[in-house]
Amino acid sequence: MVARGPLFENVQRARMSAVPSDRAELPLAGGYTNAGRVIRVGDTVRRPQNATSEAVRALLGHLERTRFTGAPRFLGVDERGRETLSYIEGEAVLEPYPAWSLTDEALVSVALLMRRYHDAVSAFDPSPYAWPNAVPEPYRGELVTHNDPNLDNVIFSAGGAIALIDFDLASPGSAVWDIGCAARLWVPLRHESDVPRPLRGRSLARLRLFVDAYGVSPPDREQLADVLPLTHEWCYRIVRRAVAGGHETFERMWRDGGRIRAERTQSWLMTHADAIRAAVCRPASGAARSSG
Repeated sequence: MVARGPLFENVQRARMSAVPSDRAELPLAGGYTNAGRVIRVGDTVRRPQNATSEAVRALLGHLERTRFTGAPRFLGVDERGRETLSYIEGEAVLEPYPAWSLTDEALVSVALLMRRYHDAVSAFDPSPYAWPNAVPEPYRGELVTHNDPNLDNVIFSAGGAIALIDFDLASPGSAVWDIGCAARLWVPLRHESDVPRPLRGRSLARLRLFVDAYGVSPPDREQLADVLPLTHEWCYRIVRRAVAGGHETFERMWRDGGRIRAERTQSWLMTHADAIRAAVCRPASGAARSSG
């Protein structure tokens, strides 16, 4: 989901390294919306159905048909009514953050994974399906964006990003919107006190590295400074709605500093808008690829 931890605003999902027996159920610990209800069974993941299930199944089916390997496969519904997805072997970034996860190489690999996903999903028609979490109108198009490429929603192998998981917040958006979502979390873009020490003072340089690696088009670079605070606001609107609805784990996160961190990040993004624009708008070396 969209709640974040103290540094990267991430929801930790501890992925089990031991391979369970075919029928043993091992909870994948962490998470907020589905806390305790996402289960590994053998080489599958079982999770509750929700309002986005039909749309996400169609999306995952499209990605499978395009031979995109960076997302789970939908395998059906089990006898308890839970969605069954393929389990992707690998590692998510959890606190304490391993050194490899803070490298420029890891950041570039996330940008390349986002690009591959956008290329794969570009031919998918979202119109027949309900997408409850709409992004702001100016950034809402026909490209179904992930919208929550949080640290625990990206799977790594050998230090490189190989797959996206948890498409619950996916909806029609645009490349620049999803680039903003990913860059904000992975660079990361927030107040220095909330940035891991090895990355402090490098936010703008790493942002430029991310957009160059993706191949962001000049028009989208111009928009990025405006998009970033909107992605943050959108994300935390969902969190606030959950808190207002009495969701226990979201309430706990909010009380334990989540609200303060969210406000601090929003202020940082607004006050650094000009610096962000200057950092990314110089044309990349060589011909930049269009970001759709």
